[in-house]
Amino acid sequence: MGVSEKVPHSLPQPLVADARCPERLVLEHVTSRWGVLILIALRERSYRFSELRRAIGGVSEKMLTQTLQTLERDGFVHRDAKPVIPPRVDYRLTGLGEEAARRVSELARWTASSLDAVEAARVRYDTVREAYQ
Repeated sequence: MGVSEKVPHSLPQPLVADARCPERLVLEHVTSRWGVLILIALRERSYRFSELRRAIGGVSEKMLTQTLQTLERDGFVHRDAKPVIPPRVDYRLTGLGEEAARRVSELARWTASSLDAVEAARVRYDTVREAYQ
């Protein structure tokens, strides 16, 4: 096989640009602002709701609740409600959630290591834009 020939994939590639693509919705859930932070936090350990909210910081109770429910529905997070008074609810990653969290963590590490290059690109962009105003 020549270099220019493509190796066929065993699985079809998702067309996430297509609004009807089911993978697109899952990708949106995993890579949402709070989804990323929840997955990364739960990678460390299980958390109670209030602990998780403090660990993430800046998230409203409503957004944390909605995002946890979405991640639970998609099979990334397990919600363990204990029948005690006061109620105790713990959140932890499922096997699928562990894999997603690992991949999101890799992206977060890449982002941190690329921050200087991104900031330099922003300065160049802003300098050019300001020159034409």
